[in-house]
Amino acid sequence: MIYKYMYLMSFTAVLAGCSTLPSQTPAGQAPSAPAPAAQPAKPARHTEAMFQVLMALGIDYRGGGASPATGFDCSGLVAHVFREAYGMRVPRNTRAQSETGIPVSLTELQPGDLVFYDTLARPFSHVGIYLGDGKFVHAPKSGSKVRIEHLSSAYWSKRFSGARRIEPPS
Repeated sequence: MIYKYMYLMSFTAVLAGCSTLPSQTPAGQAPSAPAPAAQPAKPARHTEAMFQVLMALGIDYRGGGASPATGFDCSGLVAHVFREAYGMRVPRNTRAQSETGIPVSLTELQPGDLVFYDTLARPFSHVGIYLGDGKFVHAPKSGSKVRIEHLSSAYWSKRFSGARRIEPPS
């Protein structure tokens, strides 16, 4: 549970960004032309989805589950995150989710992309949400909880089936 809060705090710090004080002209020196106005930083592409998925960390796995109250299975977690973050209706099973959005390669992954795995001797039988930095969140199996994994772990890397990007509404 402590990791959940550490990730939330880190994620919030990244979103908050940082600022600097404006430079001051030394006494007796003419001010130079004003600097162009700073452009506000663009928020992360899937900021709200990242918040929702991190809030799900530690919730029990439950087959058919699609809410924090009932627990989650992998596709239920994805459907919940996109519904809560953007009001989007994403299909409720991994096969249909694997046909939603646009395909992306491992090298193109961005936070919020869906990552799919072959865990039942068939491609696209498991799904998670990419966090960035080579990590994803998923609801793994009975008896476990929603957690973070590394894409590069021996188990997950040899089971990778593909990835998809679902753009939130503007």
